[in-house]
Amino acid sequence: MAAPTGRTCLQYLLHLAQDNLDFRLPEIRALLSLRGKPFQPGQNFKEKSPFWCLDGLSEEDVHNIMARSVCAKSAFELWGHGRTHSELRTSLLKYPSENMSPFMQQDSTYRINVYTFNKTLEFADRIKRIDAMEYLPFEGTVSLKSPQHIFCLLEDYGSDPNNIPEDPLYIYFGRWVADGQRELIRSHSVKNRHFIGNTSMDAGLSFIMANHAKVKENDFVFDPFVGTGSLLIACSHFGAYVCGTDIDYNTIHGKGRSSRKNQKWRGPDENIRANLRQYGTEKSYLDVMVCDASKPVWRDAALFDAIITDPPYGIRESTRRTGSHKDVTKPPDDFCGESHVPVSMAYHLSDIFSDLLNFSAHHLLLGGRLVYWLPVHRPEYCEEMVPLHPCLRLISNCEQTLSSHTSRRLITMEKIKEPEESDALAHLADPRFSPYQGHNAFREKYFSGLNKRGGKEDNAFTINGESLDE
Repeated sequence: MAAPTGRTCLQYLLHLAQDNLDFRLPEIRALLSLRGKPFQPGQNFKEKSPFWCLDGLSEEDVHNIMARSVCAKSAFELWGHGRTHSELRTSLLKYPSENMSPFMQQDSTYRINVYTFNKTLEFADRIKRIDAMEYLPFEGTVSLKSPQHIFCLLEDYGSDPNNIPEDPLYIYFGRWVADGQRELIRSHSVKNRHFIGNTSMDAGLSFIMANHAKVKENDFVFDPFVGTGSLLIACSHFGAYVCGTDIDYNTIHGKGRSSRKNQKWRGPDENIRANLRQYGTEKSYLDVMVCDASKPVWRDAALFDAIITDPPYGIRESTRRTGSHKDVTKPPDDFCGESHVPVSMAYHLSDIFSDLLNFSAHHLLLGGRLVYWLPVHRPEYCEEMVPLHPCLRLISNCEQTLSSHTSRRLITMEKIKEPEESDALAHLADPRFSPYQGHNAFREKYFSGLNKRGGKEDNAFTINGESLDE
């Protein structure tokens, strides 16, 4: 039920999932930006906490955020809060009655839920908590199955499962407004997807990337390393038109060996289009094509609202590009063999990132976003290693740990100006690209770290939520 108009001094409480902690704040900021609203946290804001209080929002803003967020579980109109139940009562009694009364009418139905973070309460204790709320002027009828209004008492017992306090660290009470889109993680799981590959992106991360990129209805989104199209699926869910390229002919055309257990070859209709058809978004599918990301094939114009991609790291998928006469060393004059242009050549990670940033600077619309994964060797990582471009502003940098010595960073950048002639060469003097120079530089560091540890228990590349033995 929509909230009555004319209510003032509203504050909203977000209950967030405790996974992908680094990704939550950039996602909420991006979704607020789509509404033209700044991120205004309440007092004592803690980024790692499962509960965030936000100011300056309308209920419509909250509904729009929760209709997209996969990091947030639920949102509430906050009526009161405190460190103890006594403080909570004082806070609730101070809450404006005109804000409460529309939801406590005699002809209404309601239910009160009790939620605890990091602790499980017995049923009897939950009932005691609810009975203790009798000081609130509820006049309606309790309905457990289909109430018009749902209220929630939320108790935070901290984040340490080995040191759970007897009493909650903080308590909140509010009216439920909306749930987030956590169900998308299950409904779009790679396990149930029609067409998958070795490195198909986890569903939750795909939707997070689409949110970081601020993908919206009728946007034009491109993935230059499209693979099996996981990112296209997420973007099409939000109404964007999608297209992509990949150098792998078999992947683009759905041919060759299957990545599924107990299935040797791919079926006749295993392709990216079929994936979008599975989720009812085929109308958003423009096309995909076999293409080398290092070669310019697009007309020189700003085309895309967002570029979202997961470049190959050289672990499960090779980093390669097509061969060229320009790349072949001229043989000596007395050479009697046949000249040969290689089918594919090494595509260094440093070149992948510089090409990707230059491509984005030229082909993103002004204000458009580039979202991509940057693999890093954790012992040597520092923020200065993140590649930059004069036309792109760094928005966020979030880490997903892969192993004890490797991780990948989700980099979000926004185009702030049109490129000039000098911008194309800016990366050549930029030391940020040096850790990725040399063929399979990241791969060598990844496996050298494994060899130093000398233990087989760490000899698996965990990515996209699955352990992939090399």
